[in-house]
Amino acid sequence: MKPISRRQVLVLGGLGTATILTGCTGLFLSANGGYVSNIAENFLEPATLKSVNGALQLKLTSAEGRVQIAGRPATILSYNGGVPGPTWKVQPGDTVKVSVENQLSEPTNLHVHGLHVSPSGNSDNVLVSIDPGSSFDYEYQLPEDHPPGVYWYHPHHHGNVATQVFGGLYGAIIVEDPTPIPVSRERVLVISDITLDASGSIPGSSEMDTMVGREGNLILVNGQALPTMAALPGERERWRIVNACASRYVRLRLDGQELQLLGIDSGRFAEPRDVTEVVLAPGNRADLLVTTVTGTATLQTLPVDRGSAMGMMGGTRGSSTSANLATLVVAGTPATALAGVPIQPRPRDLRASAVDGSRELVFAMGMGGMGMGGGGSMMSFTVDGKEFDPTRIDTVVEGGSVEEWTLTNTSPMDHPIHLHVWPMQIVEQNGSAVQEILWQDVVNVPANSRVRVRIPFDDFTGTTVYHCHILDHEDLGMMGLINAT
Repeated sequence: MKPISRRQVLVLGGLGTATILTGCTGLFLSANGGYVSNIAENFLEPATLKSVNGALQLKLTSAEGRVQIAGRPATILSYNGGVPGPTWKVQPGDTVKVSVENQLSEPTNLHVHGLHVSPSGNSDNVLVSIDPGSSFDYEYQLPEDHPPGVYWYHPHHHGNVATQVFGGLYGAIIVEDPTPIPVSRERVLVISDITLDASGSIPGSSEMDTMVGREGNLILVNGQALPTMAALPGERERWRIVNACASRYVRLRLDGQELQLLGIDSGRFAEPRDVTEVVLAPGNRADLLVTTVTGTATLQTLPVDRGSAMGMMGGTRGSSTSANLATLVVAGTPATALAGVPIQPRPRDLRASAVDGSRELVFAMGMGGMGMGGGGSMMSFTVDGKEFDPTRIDTVVEGGSVEEWTLTNTSPMDHPIHLHVWPMQIVEQNGSAVQEILWQDVVNVPANSRVRVRIPFDDFTGTTVYHCHILDHEDLGMMGLINAT
């Protein structure tokens, strides 16, 4: 099987190809150090916490401990003893209060990925540091017109992000639709990967792993290995899918079933799109409708070639490989047909709008990362030639303005670029205009190419970040500070 080319994955989550691919490997991707999973599990949802009367209040305890992973005991990181952490279900206009207690041996914090909320104070402030043994109270105020969709939360303390997310700290956030979409069932699928040794512990990552971006030997869905889902024929299920992997791209197929994509990240199409596959970079999310067809289907992730760490690194590649993720068994009496999916509001389109400013951001890899971001690494990971410095503002924008950014990748690896707080409309990819309205907050920039986006800096001011969402690259310096004034 040939991996999908980096050039073919320009609009992640766009319309899939019609090619049928076979030969997927099993669950484990390489030697797993003796850890044996239990793959005879029924699909389980994470615990769900739902807002009431416009408010959600919860506590998250970050800790290392013995939890169930793939049906077996393992010593990893978790929120509240579960992997994933609890799913938050909220409405536009809600207030969310989260008390984070740090029982780890290193600092941590919390980022609500994709939410359009303030980056300041005790809101989505990634410059907060919660020391071991301490706690911090966050409060997020969602705007009344906040886009519905799939979001997630995870730590964002610079230097520790990849290790903490890879270790098990993540969970889903659902902002519900003002007008419900009729479905037979909703499922949350948080996809992650991890490497476990024979004792069920996470071994240390090599420097080469961090250069390329670590990928685990075991891919999980809600902390489970190859769980089984059951449905009746003709049901319409809604799958909220989060790619919570530290570096892995997932290319999802569910052959034999009817798939329609509602949107990627906070972007929502006016009408569902028929698809055969969905590609998600690390941090991307998909809102997917599955209309069930009699038979047994396997949810697979297929190969994605995300480039190499240069010839100087021995040509080590970052190809995300194949695995079976879950099984869907469809049998029984056909379900009653549901009403149609309501037409969604047409997304805002900035392609014909005037812009208040233009700039280029250059994401690069090179030899000799000895600065603050690289931490003595043999390679440097930079934005505009600089490694991240938390004391330096790299970009200043005016609140309320619309800017056009050219995201240029001069390296031989793909970099999925994430901007906090403000989503991006993709308008051009490597010289070709995008012919649809496409909004994402993680935008893949293939190796040696560029993507042009437009960004409305609406509603909030303050300081936050943009960075590569291959989390090892972020920790090694591929991140910048932005101040909206």
